[in-house]
Amino acid sequence: MPDKPVVHVIDDDEALRESLSFLLGTAHFEVRVYDSAVRFLEGLGQAEPGCIITDVRMPGMSGLDLLRQLAALGATFAVIVITGHGDVPLAVEAMKLGAIDFLEKPFDDNALIAAVRSALNRRERDLEHDSEKREIHGRIAALSNRERQVLEGLVAGQANKTIAFALGISPRTVEIYRANLMTKMHASSLSDLVRMALLAGIVASSR
Repeated sequence: MPDKPVVHVIDDDEALRESLSFLLGTAHFEVRVYDSAVRFLEGLGQAEPGCIITDVRMPGMSGLDLLRQLAALGATFAVIVITGHGDVPLAVEAMKLGAIDFLEKPFDDNALIAAVRSALNRRERDLEHDSEKREIHGRIAALSNRERQVLEGLVAGQANKTIAFALGISPRTVEIYRANLMTKMHASSLSDLVRMALLAGIVASSR
């Protein structure tokens, strides 16, 4: 990954591309510019992680079309769309398609920089969140069926005795399974264990 966050500017207006490139450069962002969404997608495989600034209206492939393509490809870029006056409905549609912010022209320089920083921070949090979910799913996959059942009981807020009765085992055995769960899930506390289970989508058993 690059030392600096990368901002990909996509706009058919050369003057705007140059202006944004200069502005973002002064804020210490690494910038790449593209004159069309198609040009960006052609090099998507080599594009550095970061965020995208794109005009919602462009000839050929629009900003909305770009968002649809990125979603179809599973690309993980935070996207900010730029709109002209009267294009707010399009901007709202862009956000429904996955854009995280929009700016109306003419926009304030500081507002743009703040939006980019927010987008990059959000993307970093999302990546960390996804990584944590993958790790948790891996740990859950390593649980035995009985451990999974005890975990579901804990997520349901059940006491050891209640879980024991439902599973037909002793409360002491539930305690052993619970200790094993803490170890296998790398949980520091019961609340940590439940948080991880909820993050992974574990729900209470319907037994």
